[in-house]
Amino acid sequence: MSENCTNNCSTCSSSCSNKNLRVQLRAGSCVKKVIGVVSGKGGVGKSLVTSLLASKLCQHGLKTAILDADITGPSIPICFGVGEEKAQGDKSGAIYPVKTDSGIQLMSMNFLLEHETDPVLWRGPIIAGAVRQFWTDVIWDSVDFMFVDMPPGTGDVPLTVFQSIPVDGIIVVSSPQQLVRVIVEKAVKMAETMKIPIVGLIENMSYVKCPDCGKEIKVFGESNIDEIAKNYNIPVLSRIPSSQEISRAIDEGEVENLASDFLDSAALAIEKL
Repeated sequence: MSENCTNNCSTCSSSCSNKNLRVQLRAGSCVKKVIGVVSGKGGVGKSLVTSLLASKLCQHGLKTAILDADITGPSIPICFGVGEEKAQGDKSGAIYPVKTDSGIQLMSMNFLLEHETDPVLWRGPIIAGAVRQFWTDVIWDSVDFMFVDMPPGTGDVPLTVFQSIPVDGIIVVSSPQQLVRVIVEKAVKMAETMKIPIVGLIENMSYVKCPDCGKEIKVFGESNIDEIAKNYNIPVLSRIPSSQEISRAIDEGEVENLASDFLDSAALAIEKL
């Protein structure tokens, strides 16, 4: 990769290894903007953030979609209560995404398995190939914003997504624990290396609000997200609380009906793209 790489291979004269790695949407598909949701560590809430953002923008009248790139640990179908659904295809090889009640288009590995609890015992290159096929073989219908729910880490799948799909920006998800700080910075540095714009940081499990007095209780201690944001000149878009309401919405597959205002600023930043 050239040190002056703009990540736009169509206008590049260099013969670097990233040339021609981009894959095309299937004929009949349209995706205007792609947002990756990443973190260097599992369990911080990437799928939650992905689901909430897609739902929030859908509530604003935009057509949204989610490409679940976590092939071996998909959880997006559960969030929307469509875990038993199957993706349909046709003779041409096209695959049609599953749609939620509000019209959010979803593609996840679980829609292709006989049983949602069946494990996917694949090695990295095959997993990366499946992610590319979710982009090239699925008929995405006039999507304004597609969110890509990444697996944790900075390995095969995030690299495949960044190189193969025209990602317009990423959201980095964190949690307050000090342990997460270094992991988050790895994700930020990967995005910088790949020349992918960082829309901002979202902190999950930021606090618990007392039901009696309304005080915000920081269960995991003081957050370090502001320091990370300052070091890398990245805005903090939102702080999501831990709450029974959110947990219940996820468990019952009702995330798209969750009324919340803590992601309003994040949704606004994405819409400005």
